[in-house]
Amino acid sequence: MHSTLPLPSRISRVLTNGQGIHSIALGERRVLHPGRLRWLRAIAWAVALFFLVAFTAFSTSELLSGVWPKTAGYARLVANLIGALVGLGIYGLAVRLAENRAPSELALRPLLPELTAGLLIGTAMFAAVMAIMALFGLYQIRALGAAPAWIAAGKAIQSGVVEEIMIRAVLLRLVWRAFGPWVAFAGSAALFGFGHIANPNATVFAAVCIALEAGIMLGAFYALTGRLWVSIGTHAAWNFTQGYIFGAAVSGGDFGPAIANSTARAGYPEWLTGGSFGPEASLPALVICFLVGVAVMWRAWRAGHLARQFTHQAAG
Repeated sequence: MHSTLPLPSRISRVLTNGQGIHSIALGERRVLHPGRLRWLRAIAWAVALFFLVAFTAFSTSELLSGVWPKTAGYARLVANLIGALVGLGIYGLAVRLAENRAPSELALRPLLPELTAGLLIGTAMFAAVMAIMALFGLYQIRALGAAPAWIAAGKAIQSGVVEEIMIRAVLLRLVWRAFGPWVAFAGSAALFGFGHIANPNATVFAAVCIALEAGIMLGAFYALTGRLWVSIGTHAAWNFTQGYIFGAAVSGGDFGPAIANSTARAGYPEWLTGGSFGPEASLPALVICFLVGVAVMWRAWRAGHLARQFTHQAAG
């Protein structure tokens, strides 16, 4: 029988393992119960949860990395993976205890299809950025041959999982709970972008690029699906493709051994190539990621996820 569902609905049904998309669960109970000063309780809880996840996840990775030999790349991957799992576990437990709800943003049934979709999206977007760079002669891309992927994979997993929990599940969601979606998107994107300002070779333009690229786009995936998996997959795949497959700087840093080496050609302005900070501070990356982010945000708005949540929040 021919399906009567519109194409976007059929696609979302496949990608979510039949779970469909839904609006973000902002939290309604215990520390976030309706009533006086809920906005202040939401912000205080955001700060506490942010540092709780960051401390437990990163300290676990650092502790394990210090115990195992630094020359064992696979050990670095395991340390980063365990740190990411600790971050997920601590977040889920904290939400159950302090908000009295199951963390639907980490629902397991749609994990595999949504994570896979995110991995494909992140890989395709960065490959498109580098294709544009190569086409216009902005970057020199040189193949190096086989290289161990342990370190790059570990860093990509840790950044994809832990940063998405901290920035999207904690800050975006709880600022949304306090002040509505638009303040939440602006604030979390700005914090994510300017959180990279201390990185090597960072500039204000680089921070603005990351805010407009990843800050908007990754938040939009969360707002559309109500879950973190697409955002996590996109974030991790973007970093891995950038640092390992193309061997470019990732937010000004080195991702370890890579199968290629990509550097900006001299003579072009940094706003066009990203310079030493890496391609994510370039005009092509800004245009591609921002357009994807706007398209996903528009889809979330059409699905009623932004308007309904704002009305619900304001009523609380």
